[in-house]
Amino acid sequence: MSATPRESDAVTVLDAPPGSHSNVRWAVCGLLFLATTINYMDRSVFSLIEPILKTLPFMGYNAANPAAYNHNFSTILAYFQVAYAVGFLTAGRIIDRVGTKVGYALAILVWACASLSHALVGSVIGFCLARFMLGLGESGNFPAAIKAITEWFAPQERAYATGLFNSGANVAALIAPLLIPWVTYRYGWHAAFLCTGSMGMLWLVVWLIFPYNKLRKTSSGPGTAKDQEDLPASRDGSQSLTRLLGNRGTWAFALGKMMTDPIWWFYLFFLPKYFNERFGLDMKQIGLPLVLIYLGSSFGSVAGGWLSGFRMRQGHSINDGRKFAMLVCALGALPVIFVPKAPNEWVAVALLALATAAHQGWSANLFSTPTDMFPSTSVSTIIGIGGTMGAVGGAIFTLIVGWLWISHPILIFAMAATAYVAALAIIQWLVPRLGEPHTA
Repeated sequence: MSATPRESDAVTVLDAPPGSHSNVRWAVCGLLFLATTINYMDRSVFSLIEPILKTLPFMGYNAANPAAYNHNFSTILAYFQVAYAVGFLTAGRIIDRVGTKVGYALAILVWACASLSHALVGSVIGFCLARFMLGLGESGNFPAAIKAITEWFAPQERAYATGLFNSGANVAALIAPLLIPWVTYRYGWHAAFLCTGSMGMLWLVVWLIFPYNKLRKTSSGPGTAKDQEDLPASRDGSQSLTRLLGNRGTWAFALGKMMTDPIWWFYLFFLPKYFNERFGLDMKQIGLPLVLIYLGSSFGSVAGGWLSGFRMRQGHSINDGRKFAMLVCALGALPVIFVPKAPNEWVAVALLALATAAHQGWSANLFSTPTDMFPSTSVSTIIGIGGTMGAVGGAIFTLIVGWLWISHPILIFAMAATAYVAALAIIQWLVPRLGEPHTA
């Protein structure tokens, strides 16, 4: 099926926002990149210092019976994911109400303070509360960043600008395994949280000084004098939440997120623990394996998005191109089931690098499916629903990992290996043809 441009889309491309031809927009994109990098570094600190957590008496570690410690560790992580899910539903509405400048400032103020508060914790409950507040604050990053992209970039540039700032997630995954262990060994585990939390506070100062709204008004460029509210809506108009929830496409995307997002959370939170316990790598040795794994994820993100586009340019339909790329990524995730049997850490690194590349390639295409099924006025709502479902699934899977970590690790990696194939089967059942309306 070939894509047919809609009349409203053509108008949108012509009506670029003020400032879309000003170089200031790239400074804004740079600030979004830095915020996203800090965002992911903040959430990864707790997992990177996991070997040190075992030495804290209140965490309940016992070498003879580590079940209590594993339960505490996974519960603390789950608090972050639950808060992230809740925050995802409300952050966009708050940011729309107060504006990008104020909304982004509030989000990073909450998550930077939450990150700093980890250094004051002396109990499992304290860590749970700190992680919960971190999740609430961090849920505002993407709604604020996407809104900023919409305000500063013409529609034809937005995907590129979004890719640039979102690459901060991968940069964080490369920097954090090197920086956090060094800070921890030199100054203690409290300093690791103070380090990343201070980065957030520094970014907040720059953001408050940056004349965001003033520059938007004074930057010249073609387009309407007002923001995007003057642009015509899609021909379908805004859809009610009830109508969206009755659409099979909504559930295809949401269930796809719920089944596969938890796998990324698992890699992000548990790989340092895995390499420490399986191969005896301490915090000084774990940096290179994690860097190689996340380099794989960066490659997969680009390659997965390219593959579906290449397929479409060869004359295939949106449905064929998108699902072909998702199938390739789903199959690429299957070998991760052999990780528990890896003879050494480098074989595990290779398998996990392939798995994370497959996930990011899958994610790039899954995020595109709402734009294949819904008008532009509904896409953000669908992304929010899917994001919440993904975070809920991540919290549930984190608890499952805590229960199975010692006794049945093969089951954890089996679920990680097969989640994508199962999700694609459900998507195909719910939406046989992308690009067509699918109501319940």
